[in-house]
Amino acid sequence: MKNYFSPYHLIFFVFLLSILLMLIQLELLSFAFTKLGLSPTFGLTVLFLSLLGSAINLPVARLKSNLPMQKFTQPVYWGLLRIPVQRFHRETLVSINLGGCLIPTMLSIYLFSNSTLSLFSTLLGIATISLISYLFSRPIQGLGIGMPILVAPLSAALVGLLISPEQSAPLAYISGTLGVLIGADLLHLKDISKLGAPYASIGGAGTFDGIFITGIVAALLA
Repeated sequence: MKNYFSPYHLIFFVFLLSILLMLIQLELLSFAFTKLGLSPTFGLTVLFLSLLGSAINLPVARLKSNLPMQKFTQPVYWGLLRIPVQRFHRETLVSINLGGCLIPTMLSIYLFSNSTLSLFSTLLGIATISLISYLFSRPIQGLGIGMPILVAPLSAALVGLLISPEQSAPLAYISGTLGVLIGADLLHLKDISKLGAPYASIGGAGTFDGIFITGIVAALLA
């Protein structure tokens, strides 16, 4: 049978499909920002800064380890760039990620200060998601802390709806992002020295995706 479509037709179709998916995602993001009480322009600016900031880690401490020196054998990818394999020299450099920790924390403070949420309900939401994140996150040898990606956003959305139905979206974002930071990262700091990883980033690496998706999905669902 004769093929009436060239490879260029397929490329054009994939291009149009990508544009369509991007527009749908932007529309969903705009809807999420609106539910949070943010303008689309402000929300997209925060999103853009978060993505850029995910590549910036600010060192804060070094943790010693009794594990033997070894090569960090599992390749890690960031975007289209391959991060060079690093050696573990019985020391882990702990950093704070700008896009996955500092920016979500500042946005959470902004949302709280511009909402009618009470301090008690906010702390209750954060504590609940922190506990859930701690229970579902696991140390991964040579890499860091891993966690099922949909547990936190679904839990945060439910917490927002149950604790404060009128302010469910900002509470879901605040409790979701800060809960993951506290439960998955901070409460597992004691395990970092046992992982044999040369670097550990609070809010970075694997948990950046979890924090980012948690905030957006929780706001959409709440």
